[in-house]
Amino acid sequence: MNTAQAPARRGRPPKIPRENADTKAHLIRVGLETLTEFGFSATGLDTILKKAGVPKGSFYHYFKSKEAFGIALVNAYDDYFITKLKKYLTDSTTPPLERLIHFTQSAIMGMQKYQYKRGCLVGNLNQELNHLSDEFKIRLLQSYVAWQQQVEQCLNEAQQQGTIAKTVDTQLMSEYFWIGWEGAVMRAKLTQSSKPLTLYTEMFLRALLT
Repeated sequence: MNTAQAPARRGRPPKIPRENADTKAHLIRVGLETLTEFGFSATGLDTILKKAGVPKGSFYHYFKSKEAFGIALVNAYDDYFITKLKKYLTDSTTPPLERLIHFTQSAIMGMQKYQYKRGCLVGNLNQELNHLSDEFKIRLLQSYVAWQQQVEQCLNEAQQQGTIAKTVDTQLMSEYFWIGWEGAVMRAKLTQSSKPLTLYTEMFLRALLT
């Protein structure tokens, strides 16, 4: 009896199917990369699926619609961003206002890394409100509120340490920070420059200290 094994087939190695969680995470990762650069409405689902190498049938196994996918992207981005904010804004080894500067410097370096093509996912989606559902809009607002709370806590510490006056309304100033910062991010993308981000940071700090 001939027991010799058949020669191995040439060509591409057989594809190993991803685990469900891995495929879903991969779709979210590719979606984040794409939507931080391009708009949600302008980006076709086929573009994302082709980039991810995932068939449309598999996509609908994880997400019932493009909008459900978009909300999942906001959830993932929010988790990432809150972690980043906490890293900088709760650093007890650094004075509170310096923490805020370190966060903005980190954001500037991130935009420079991608040549100002990528911005804030939530800020990008905020430009497309006419095409988004009420559920989507509420989710975006929840992100802003959560981010504002992180800045507010940092400003409260600065106030407790006497760095900023007791008369400063830290809740309003934290909201003001994000309103202005998102505009500065959009301007930085337009001008391909960090100047709007640096200028806004400087003017915000001046407003706190006057």
